[in-house]
Amino acid sequence: MNKTLQTQILPWVLPLLLLVTWQVIASVELVSSSLFPPPTTVLSSFWSLVTTGVLFTHMQISLYRAFLGLLIGGMIGLVLGILNGWSKVSFFTFDTSIQMVRNIPHLALLPLAIVWLGIGETSKIFLVALGVMFPIYINTLHGIRGIDPGYVEMGKMYGLRGWQLFRHIYLPGALPSIFVGFRYALGVMWLTLIVAETIATSDGLGYLAMNARQFMQTEVIIVTVIIYAFLGKLADVIAQAGEQKALRWHPNYRK
Repeated sequence: MNKTLQTQILPWVLPLLLLVTWQVIASVELVSSSLFPPPTTVLSSFWSLVTTGVLFTHMQISLYRAFLGLLIGGMIGLVLGILNGWSKVSFFTFDTSIQMVRNIPHLALLPLAIVWLGIGETSKIFLVALGVMFPIYINTLHGIRGIDPGYVEMGKMYGLRGWQLFRHIYLPGALPSIFVGFRYALGVMWLTLIVAETIATSDGLGYLAMNARQFMQTEVIIVTVIIYAFLGKLADVIAQAGEQKALRWHPNYRK
């Protein structure tokens, strides 16, 4: 199969097919337009939100919450994963407690987060950080612990110790697993943010969708869903680009 066809055309076939199907269903009114508005109505609503500045205001707030939570939770998960993968003492001290907390659905903590931290930014960022921490922690831990002991011994034979051993042996070997955890955490980040922004808030994309629901503005709800999908895809593309660059030495990531 032609490489251009495979990489640049095929990924758009299904979205375009869904768009055409959507337009046909809306045009023949198989479903009420108030429940399932046509793409043209959604596009008009999107343009209205853009020109009034409403969409960018709410999007900016959502992005702030998402990426601050990702930064905090990601750093905690990465550090704990490295420590527990590197040190048996740290692993036996912290891992059991971390796994107990991990098995609590973090979204179930939303009422408690509101009681503890209020309805401001802190509770939402806390939930996002908690959600993204565990995928990164688990994958970092298994990436570090999954290093071939032969590579470690070879590194020691070349005089590598401490930080140098970690930098040249453990970290490169664990990076593929760390990136898997990071990409999975991005999905958890958006899921958590959607739920957090639909409860006890007055701004953000989730609030925009809930406010539209009260006024039966289905097209606005669809706009927010598409924006979430676009932001999720964009974040994953950026993560993939970082993965390709960081792992360009790996045979499976060479172009």
